[in-house]
Amino acid sequence: MPKAFRTLVVVLAACLLSVTTAIVPGPAHAAPSLPDDFLWGVAASGFQTEGTSPDSNWRRYAKQAAAPGSPFRDGIGTSVDFRHRYRQDIGLARSMGMKVYRVSIEWARLEPRPGRDDAREWAYYEDMVQAIVDAGMRPMLTLDHWVYPGWIADRGGWADARTPEAWLRHQRRVVDRFARHHPLWITVNEPTAYLMKEVQHGGLPPQLAPVMLDRLVGVHRTIYDHIHRRDPGAMVSSNAAYIPTVQPALDQTFLDRVRDKLDFVGFDYYYSVSPTELGAAQILADRSWEAPVSADGLYYAYRDYAQRFPGKPLYVIETGMPTRDGAPRPDGYRRADHLRDLVYWTQRARADGIDVMGLNYWSLTDNYEWGSYTPRFGLYTVNVLTDPSLRRIPTAAVAAYRRIAADNGVGPHYRPSRPATRCSLVAAPSSCTRPVR
Repeated sequence: MPKAFRTLVVVLAACLLSVTTAIVPGPAHAAPSLPDDFLWGVAASGFQTEGTSPDSNWRRYAKQAAAPGSPFRDGIGTSVDFRHRYRQDIGLARSMGMKVYRVSIEWARLEPRPGRDDAREWAYYEDMVQAIVDAGMRPMLTLDHWVYPGWIADRGGWADARTPEAWLRHQRRVVDRFARHHPLWITVNEPTAYLMKEVQHGGLPPQLAPVMLDRLVGVHRTIYDHIHRRDPGAMVSSNAAYIPTVQPALDQTFLDRVRDKLDFVGFDYYYSVSPTELGAAQILADRSWEAPVSADGLYYAYRDYAQRFPGKPLYVIETGMPTRDGAPRPDGYRRADHLRDLVYWTQRARADGIDVMGLNYWSLTDNYEWGSYTPRFGLYTVNVLTDPSLRRIPTAAVAAYRRIAADNGVGPHYRPSRPATRCSLVAAPSSCTRPVR
């Protein structure tokens, strides 16, 4: 990542020199509705929502990261207790008119010891996936959302040469079990972010970063073929964490190496950068709610991937906006407005001929955000640390998303609540020199 940020600085300097002559976006245009087959969804991961977590690399990391005075000795505790409340949450997604519900199938639950299954946890996932199907939604199943069993951690995690085969042995069984539901598949969640978190928390020596990436590429390619043997019409991808300006360089480490094993390009879009909005560094300081989230940047991410992966449909696997413990953001941006703005720019991308097939909001409920319950991304607020009942409290974005799903967009008369960025650096330099009209 340091190299990536150096690249960002260079591009930023170039754009600062050209910003005075860059074309300034004109008034916003109407955005036609999206087609009836557009996939509206919500997303979550098992470890972040399930609670009562078994031993894993991330249960160990969470314990290390637990704040003094935390009510949870293991750092995560109940989370939002999706493990026992999944039917309730699936019902909430159904009530909004969602078509896709993204979850992860947690290896640490299913194989707590080498070669030893937990039959109760297999039954849980069977029932949970069936509940999604019965609710009229399509499951999107993530095979690896950064979590592996404690016994894999004891052997060295992705630094150990045995991990890829153990991973494949287990994930083939997951695919065999759930392929009949014809889910959308995500093999590895945000591979480069996965790598960085492993290094950050001591799960991987920094010098072995290229080894882990090679192994993630290898397991993706192999499990892709296995999924297609079980379900020839399957749609399989990974999801890149879109980092403004430097994403093409980051994609050389994973996405470019598996482009022949992608049925669509999945990516996650959260934060933006411009010459006057440099707050993205707040993410590194664990103050994500202060990072800029200009929605028009999503358009440039679409355009970037459409140009670099021609012929591949695009799917936003995650997008959303953090607040600090549910309080108003310092920039005043509200969740419902941000959601509508993201959808507007998605409609504009489709109108401009970019093949966008779906969008998932992260997340249905607040959850454990990899070290803290402070960042809130939920359509539904859940006060994990202060409310033992874990009540799901709807934000204004719930009604907004319900209307969006019913209308397949924000309507032809909608205009973004915020103007487009004057010189966006999301896909610089073109996002600055060729702004969307």
